[in-house]
Amino acid sequence: MKNTPYKNQKDYAFWNKGVVNPDKKEINPFVSPKFKITRDQKIATAGSCFAQHIARHLKKNGFNFYIAERAHSLIDEELGLEYGFNDFSARYGNVYTIRQLLQLFQRAFGKFNPHDNAWKSSDGSWVDPFRPRIQPDGFRSQLELSLDRLQHLRAVKKMFLDLDIFIFTMGLTECWSSRSDGAVFPLCPGVAGGQFSSKKYFFSNLSFTENKNDLILFIESLKKINPKAKVILTVSPVPLTATATDNHVLTATAYSKAVLRSVCEEIQANYKHIIYFPSYEIVTGAFNRGAYFASDLRSVTEDGVEHVMKVFLGTLSSNSKYINSKLIYNKVNREYLKEQERLVKINCDEIALNR
Repeated sequence: MKNTPYKNQKDYAFWNKGVVNPDKKEINPFVSPKFKITRDQKIATAGSCFAQHIARHLKKNGFNFYIAERAHSLIDEELGLEYGFNDFSARYGNVYTIRQLLQLFQRAFGKFNPHDNAWKSSDGSWVDPFRPRIQPDGFRSQLELSLDRLQHLRAVKKMFLDLDIFIFTMGLTECWSSRSDGAVFPLCPGVAGGQFSSKKYFFSNLSFTENKNDLILFIESLKKINPKAKVILTVSPVPLTATATDNHVLTATAYSKAVLRSVCEEIQANYKHIIYFPSYEIVTGAFNRGAYFASDLRSVTEDGVEHVMKVFLGTLSSNSKYINSKLIYNKVNREYLKEQERLVKINCDEIALNR
């Protein structure tokens, strides 16, 4: 080893020293970030279900979680969450794929106007195809939906123009699109609104190249309208609820995560203002022996989220001490356990596929 390139490698470069020997809660696979975050920066989030955990912990630790679209002041927090407010920086619900994010950006800046603008439900209410579960009872009319979406897209535009840090959590490569214009939906039409028709909609399992090109286009578009913006990419550790491919859901999940993880690696290597954060590796890593997944083998436990955010804030922030839930909610064990149960509940559009 004395005369090989491994001689000067740090401990984290070796499996035994970096993974086997440390206490599992102290393992930190996030090394040498390109930039730090501060409490005064506007930090916006979007992505799959797991992204909601990041937003919650940013707020809890005193960071400026940027919310560009807020609920009316008369609506309490719990009801606001039910209607899609405060989970993310705007009321767009889950953004599972890179293409969905790209099209959201394009819609906000008037570059894309999809043909599907409203789906009618059996009860007469109307559903936004691109936010099918943010309005539990549906909109009463197409006009109400259109006005709400107009306000929503204005908020999204403001978010992209104003943010300092954008955290995007990628979840899927699988998506359903419109044959007429290629518009991508967060859910298959017919699952939470609309009616499925193979003549109108088609399935795609986006490739490495497609995802990479979509992400490059988004990054360069964001840079043009907001030169100061920095981007943190993550891959959700949450497995697919269901797959529309002919594969087993386990291998379909492995494919999606492998593609997204590979895209992140190539992109962050070529842009100075972009970094990859390994939330996926922390939760799914063999070192924790599955302890960070709940009994459904899909939901991430609060211990897993705590580990992710301890590494995130401890490494990315130079002026904060991470505050975990145990310090805040350690009144009595019973109250703490109830709070733990509440904290891990997140709004996940994909869960509708289980019905």
